[in-house]
Amino acid sequence: MASTVYDFSCATPGGNKKSLADYRGKVLLVVNTASKCGFTPQFAGLEELYEKYQDRGFEILGFPCNQFGKQDPGSNDEIMEFCQLNYGVSFPMFGKIEVNGSGADPLFKHLKKAAPGALGTERIKWNFTKFLIDADGNVVKRYAPMDKPAAIERDVKKLLK
Repeated sequence: MASTVYDFSCATPGGNKKSLADYRGKVLLVVNTASKCGFTPQFAGLEELYEKYQDRGFEILGFPCNQFGKQDPGSNDEIMEFCQLNYGVSFPMFGKIEVNGSGADPLFKHLKKAAPGALGTERIKWNFTKFLIDADGNVVKRYAPMDKPAAIERDVKKLLK
């Protein structure tokens, strides 16, 4: 059984596996994203946060998901191109995944169990749910889709050395 996010590997947009242990010692913000969602403009705020703190040991990991209103229907290549062209996304993006149900990615099963949502529910309700992880790989906090990246900055700063 996994104890930290470093115990997981996830598919890159090209289909290769990347170990999250590669991010050991960094503060992470894991986000399930979508290209055609009302929250999609949060990509701009995420990129701003990433550029501001990346050199201090902060990484954002984006995971496209098409489970909510089918708002990320494109291929991995199309999603990556959209994110780069429209929002200048330079933080790592992974391959499209599921976050709920029997096909949920093991990383997201771990995140949901470690940081349940409102009233203790583990289910992710929508795109742009965010999980803050400390430099030891432990889930610290879950943020709702409406929580803007700027509102998370104070918590990120606390965790950075």
